[in-house]
Amino acid sequence: MNLRLIVLIVVTVGAALFAAACGALTPAAQPTLAETAPATAIDRAAPTSEVQRVRCCRRRRRPSQPANGRPIFARRTIPWDDVISGGPPKDGIPNIDDPTFESIATAGEWLSDRDPVIVFAEAGEVKAYPLAILIWHEIVNDVAGGKPVTVTYCPLCNASIVFDRTFGGEVLDFGTTGKLRNSDLIMYDRQTETWWQQFTGQGIVGKHAGGQLDFLASQVISFADFAAEFPDGQVLARPPVGRSYGANPYTGYDSTQRPFLFRGEIDERLPATERVAGVVLPGVVRAYPFTLVAAAGAINDEVAGTPVVVFHKAGTASALDAGAISEGRDVGSVAVFDRRIDGDRTLTFAASGDGAYTDEETGSVWNILGEAVAGELAGQRLTQQLAFDHFWFAWAAFHPETELYSVP
Repeated sequence: MNLRLIVLIVVTVGAALFAAACGALTPAAQPTLAETAPATAIDRAAPTSEVQRVRCCRRRRRPSQPANGRPIFARRTIPWDDVISGGPPKDGIPNIDDPTFESIATAGEWLSDRDPVIVFAEAGEVKAYPLAILIWHEIVNDVAGGKPVTVTYCPLCNASIVFDRTFGGEVLDFGTTGKLRNSDLIMYDRQTETWWQQFTGQGIVGKHAGGQLDFLASQVISFADFAAEFPDGQVLARPPVGRSYGANPYTGYDSTQRPFLFRGEIDERLPATERVAGVVLPGVVRAYPFTLVAAAGAINDEVAGTPVVVFHKAGTASALDAGAISEGRDVGSVAVFDRRIDGDRTLTFAASGDGAYTDEETGSVWNILGEAVAGELAGQRLTQQLAFDHFWFAWAAFHPETELYSVP
């Protein structure tokens, strides 16, 4: 960590931006954590500040806390030593609870074509969540297509993940704890005060320790690609809270050799902040380096018996490079799809060089969203695979068993 980066973070962000995130697992592939037995009392190994907070809560319990006055420390699935402070206090990075949305035209007045946005669709409703906003708030509690969802972004791990926020029949509202593990954002829910790891979606401390949030498929693409495909789509509007939306408080972070607040070992198979597209299928965890996917344009592969294709399209700026996100270097967008169409017909793809892809079997032309836009299969869509766009150091930390794709 160089002095310039530290100064920029402290001066620009104050005490509001050191919580971060990465990676993800499907429930079927979750590793067994070292400490899974629930404690019967508040763990004596809890940090002193946390014990003091519990004692405080006993004297003045908030409505969202359990009646026994022990908000989170009776159960845990991780060693306390894995958890560190990110700088700001609980809710010091304020999440968005009542998001408002604007049209493509209005959003285009302040977003550039290259701005990265998280795209999520549910029941015909399509929404874009600009990283220019999420880099300052990290969590948006929303409802899309009638489904309660939580859209999250951890800048320190470059991890954008969408969750179903209905758990055990209850709709949860998430906020930031101010804590990190493997440099990744630890969230909490206000209903039970359980702590949740953003990277894995696992409950790690509290009532739901050991529980698993459901991941929902999403993509990070450029605002221009979103606008072209979804001209009637909704875009998250900037909250009226005075943040420098569009500015990047982590200038140069995605080229650092030692990620901020990461205490683990760096897997040296790739540079720490190389972006990867991570895929988890039963029995297999695999990462595709952006550099390789960009060079190929499209990679045809098979993971756990599932034929997949990984697309890359240029034109999306890094949110963690230049001082202005719109001026960040072009890292492009990736997407992972099942290559089968109509149930049993497997296609083989090649990039056409203009941001589109052609299948060898029919000559149909496809876009980054997995839709055939011309040819025999026009109008059909590939099935999106759950995949994660993260920094390599975090993916490897949470998935030490990961395979790394290499050119055959």
